[in-house]
Amino acid sequence: MISTVVWGTGNVGRAAIRAVDAHPALRLTGVLVHNPDKIGRDAGELGGLGHVLGIAATCDVDGVLAAGPAAVVYAASGDIRPDDALADIVRAVRVGAVVVTPALYALYDPRNAAPEVREPVLAAIAEGGGSLFVSGIDPGWGNDVLPLLVSGLGSTVDTIRCQEIFDYSTYDQPDSVRYLVGMGQPMDYQPPMLAPSVPTMVWGGQIRLMARALGVELDEIRETLDRRALEATVTTSSMGEFAAGTQGAVRFEVQGIVEGQPRLVVEHVTRIHPSCATDWPTPADGGAGAHRVIIEGHPRIEVTVVATDEDGNRSAGGNAAAVGRLVDAIDWLVAAEPGLYDALDIPLRPAVGKLGRKRP
Repeated sequence: MISTVVWGTGNVGRAAIRAVDAHPALRLTGVLVHNPDKIGRDAGELGGLGHVLGIAATCDVDGVLAAGPAAVVYAASGDIRPDDALADIVRAVRVGAVVVTPALYALYDPRNAAPEVREPVLAAIAEGGGSLFVSGIDPGWGNDVLPLLVSGLGSTVDTIRCQEIFDYSTYDQPDSVRYLVGMGQPMDYQPPMLAPSVPTMVWGGQIRLMARALGVELDEIRETLDRRALEATVTTSSMGEFAAGTQGAVRFEVQGIVEGQPRLVVEHVTRIHPSCATDWPTPADGGAGAHRVIIEGHPRIEVTVVATDEDGNRSAGGNAAAVGRLVDAIDWLVAAEPGLYDALDIPLRPAVGKLGRKRP
């Protein structure tokens, strides 16, 4: 079995522990944490498994990597610490590990990544023989392989639209929600994630991947942005109060322009409460979140994916589905040549060995 380490035990890391534990080809051999309160706690507890796995969490990065894991699921955040995340990932690749992660937006499309991001990874691959695959937590497969798969069902395709529609009230990430995205901030606050060019930096790689797969040339990538204020103060169970008059909803698009028209679109519609921006797209079932692919053409095709986990939480379900794509790539990457891979390289694979399988 493939010895696998999970690095980070937040929203993504919890799902990663469960996914590695459930995978028939993988064996969880280590868990790395930063929070001192988590040191020494069992991986099963941190992953919400309901039983112990006999693996104590540690902050000893050198010791864990010195043991030579074959794979690392890097689940620590890269949103506000991209340089540190890159340095961590390079360390793991340099010891020969296959690394999968959602943490480095710039490497969704490694062919077009900036040299200062791409070159350290390539140097580590050459030195240690490891590999790296980066996919999104939004989730990546919803903005690349899923729309491409569905596009093949059409006789003609005019546009491909990938939507993430999400209610942040159930999302336990206050720093990201309040400061990166700006929920609950005054309307004149500039959220870092919504600053001009940042959405393209984050999601442009997926636009370029789709264009490459479809064999089309992009004229450019454009952005649109709309923000709405809360009409009334709301209180969420996970992040507390959000005041009336502050930002309550965001809608933006990253558009791939082909022959002057927006043909490839990644759209995000996010709210802190369902009462805000009710005229914007919502999940068809009225739930807290969904991912939708809309192919305009002949025929028109619309596919909605709703994932739930952790007692029906759609935020946790989205994380788990994104992590599933990453963890399922590990055994394929271990068998492949060392390298820097993207979503078009990694095949979509059925759940071989998982049907009806229960966790030990």
